[in-house]
Amino acid sequence: MKLKPLGDKVVLQQKKAEETTKSGIILASSAQEKPQEAVVVAVGPGGMVDGKEVKMEVKVGDEVIYTQYAGTKVKFDQEEYIIVKQQDIIALVEE
Repeated sequence: MKLKPLGDKVVLQQKKAEETTKSGIILASSAQEKPQEAVVVAVGPGGMVDGKEVKMEVKVGDEVIYTQYAGTKVKFDQEEYIIVKQQDIIALVEE
């Protein structure tokens, strides 16, 4: 089984939070700040959404930054994912 988003939705897998600070202090899980950086694991087909043509600009494997309170968190096959609209993705991370 796999997740297949519809319309302009994108499935993201959030990157892990840092467990230590740059100075070496180990953080408790409650003190770890959730990163807004994620990897795209599935992309919807785009098409007509709310009467407007939507072209999908991200692809599976892209690293992205998304808005802080965006999307819906889901648990699927013991993994946590976030499903967001493409417009909630604010940047691609490139090397």
